[in-house]
Order: sequence, then structure tokens, then C-alpha cells
Amino acid sequence: MAEPRAGRWAGRASVRLRTTAAAVLVVAVVLVLGALVLVALVRGSLRGGVESTAEQRAAELVAQVEASGVPPSGLAGDDVEDDDLEDVVWQVLDEDGRVVAASQPLARALPGDADGDEADLPGADAAYVVVTEDADGGDASYDVVVAASLEDVEESTDALVAPLVVGLPLVLLLVGATTWLVAGRALAPVERIRREVEGITGDRLDRRVPEPSARDEVRRLAVTMNAMLARLQASSDRQQQFVADASHELRSPLASIRQTAEVAREHPGALPEGELAEAVLEESVRMQRLVEQLLVLTRADEGALARTHRDVDLDDLALTEARRVRRRGLVVDTTAVGAARVQGDPLALAQVVRNLVDNAARHAALRVAVAVTEQAGAVALVVEDDGAGIAEGDRERVFERFVRLDDARARDAGGSGLGLAIVRETVAAHGGTVAASASPLGGARFTVRLPGGSAGPAAPRRT
Repeated sequence: MAEPRAGRWAGRASVRLRTTAAAVLVVAVVLVLGALVLVALVRGSLRGGVESTAEQRAAELVAQVEASGVPPSGLAGDDVEDDDLEDVVWQVLDEDGRVVAASQPLARALPGDADGDEADLPGADAAYVVVTEDADGGDASYDVVVAASLEDVEESTDALVAPLVVGLPLVLLLVGATTWLVAGRALAPVERIRREVEGITGDRLDRRVPEPSARDEVRRLAVTMNAMLARLQASSDRQQQFVADASHELRSPLASIRQTAEVAREHPGALPEGELAEAVLEESVRMQRLVEQLLVLTRADEGALARTHRDVDLDDLALTEARRVRRRGLVVDTTAVGAARVQGDPLALAQVVRNLVDNAARHAALRVAVAVTEQAGAVALVVEDDGAGIAEGDRERVFERFVRLDDARARDAGGSGLGLAIVRETVAAHGGTVAASASPLGGARFTVRLPGGSAGPAAPRRT
């Protein structure tokens, strides 16, 4: 189906043109209707005044007829016609409709049955309004007919219509020009924003659109767009940094595997038997763990974490990880682990507990403590160690990606620098918070707070 002509025009026309056309159209309709109403009211008022004059004259004639008889008229004959009609003419008609008295001779009698109507008189330039009254002259009854000219009414109406006909187009022209200018000034910042946005590309996200000084909707649009550009720039910067850091982290195990393989090839007897396989296996495991962590962070960036909402017993996860690290010879205190249930993704929350416990075990001297408590509708997971701790200035930075503090940069102890970043992303996706602080044990304390679960009582704690 073809698009209507009006729709095609509206689609091609600019906002400025459409606004001007709409304003002119609305004002034109209002002014035309107003002018018609004004002319009608003025004409009706003037006609009413003329009719009142005729009624007053008729009342006087009726009183004269009833008091002293038919007034003399000095008629020369019924068929005498005066070319110059007066503004108000009258006639007194008998019961047979014959003119017995008149203000001036007319070619025919006035219509006695046209009370309040308009009539055309011979030789008149304009219509006359006719008023009829009954008079009782004693032995006879008469009809007093008075006609008043509407010439002044027509002239006054014409005098009013003429300036309206000339003035309305001028007013519409003024409205159109004013609307065009005002709309142009209002849309000028939008055009500047459009030109600036047109030049923004993926490698020029540092550019910003101009913000008008006026605190209006256009300024709010510009502020919102600049905030969006800032978020896009920050996201792009994080992505570029993420790719660079991931490439750097993957380069190390690849370089180690290549170096060991080259030594084994160039010097077949230089490495003990099985050392090449052990080195490849160790570095492959490290690469696998790094890739898995990168995938978790990618899911976090895409908002795919915590899409599964199930009841998760956080105390079970904590006790499981505590048993795992006890095998390393560490003392793990779980006496403060109480029954607590949360809503979320079991695998993601298990990753949170494992990363925190692994981090504590990596830096602990002899002891790790794990606590799970529930109070005021929230669940707190606390993991602490007796290691060197974290400096106060680094307690927020440790949650950034690929950040490893100076005392933890060794490959065998420092990890990839992604574990705590995964903790923060996963906890945030579950509506919780995580913070680092000093531990009474002497090392670091990590506290995770999550909203409590609501699907029945938590399972009893198992030690």
C-alpha cells in the first residue's frame, strides 16, 4: 500500500518546518473562527440596535393611534414613490391591508406579517428590518408597520471585515516567521550535537557533544549523551586493558613451555626424564585456569552471572573449601560457620568461596579462619588469614583485574590476579558487596555480604 501523501511529506519535512506549519495552521484556524464569530457578534449587536429603534418608533405610533387616531401623513397617492428613502419608514394599515398613513410614499405596502424579518424595499440600497405592532383605534383596528434600514449595519460590518481580511494573513506571516526563528534557535544545539556525534568513532570515544548553557531538555540530552560516551569510553578502555593483560598473562606459560621444549630438543640429555612432560602439564593447567577465569569475567561483563536463582547453602560451600585446604597442612578454623542460605547461582557462589579461601591459603602463614553468619536478613561470609595482610591503600585495588601486590607476584604464589576480581563481579551480580580489611589474626580479612534466602529454613550445618 502506498504511503499517504501527507505521511510522505511529514517524513521528509524537518522538525523546524513541521513545527512552523503546525503553528501557522492552528493559529489560522483560531483566527478565522474568531473573525467569523466577531463579525457575527458585531453585526448581530448592530442589527439588534436598529431593531430596537424600529420597535421604539412603532410603540410611539401605536400610542398615538390609540390616543388621537391615525396620524396625518400627507400622502399624495398610494403609488407615489420617493427615490430617497429615509432610514426609518412606517405605515399604518387598516384591517384590509390598505395604507391609511405613512411616513413617506412607497410603491407598495410594507409586509405586515414579517415582524422581525428583513425585507427589500424598492429603491433601497440595503435591506430593512420590519417590526409590526397592533393598534386599537376605537372603532377600527390597525397594523403599525415600521421598517428600519440596515445600511449602517452593512457598512459597519464591511468596515470590520476589510481589516480582518488584510490583517489575518499578516498575523499568520508574523506567526510563521516567529515560529521559524524560534524553532531554528531551539534546534541549533541539536544540530551541533548531531554533527559532533557524526564524527565520533570507535577510536575517538574521548570526544564529547557540546552542552548548551540553557538548562532545558536539549542540555539534559547533551549531558545524558556525554555520560553515555564516558561509559562507552570506560568500557572500551577496560576491554583494551583486559585484552592486553590477558595476552601478557598467556604469554608467560607459552614462553615457559617453548623454552623447556627447545632445551629438550637442542640438548636431549640435559633434562631429567619426564621433566618436559611435567613442565608442559603444569603450564597447561595454569593456562586452563587462566582461560576459565577470563571466561567468567567475560560472562560478568555480559551480565550473564546470577541468572540462575536457586537456594544455596553457603555454609556447605564454606565447609567444603575448608576441608580442601586442610590437606595442605594449614589450620582452618570453621567454628564460626553457621547455617545460612542465599538465592543465586550455586556454581558462581562456589567460585566466590573457593577464590577467597585459596587467596587466604596462599598468603597464610599457618592459619585460616572461615565464618558464615546470618543476621537482619543478610548473610555474611568472612575469610581471613594470619599472613602479611594488605596495606590500607591497596584494599580496594586488589579487586581490580590482573592486580597482584608486590609481595604476591611470584608465579607460584601470586596467581593470575583475577580471583578477587571474579569475587567482586559475582557478588555484585548477586546484589551483595565485598570488602577487604585487617584481620585480628594479623593478615587480611575479606567480608562478603549477600541478601538472605527466603525459601524455607536453611539446612543444618555439617562439620
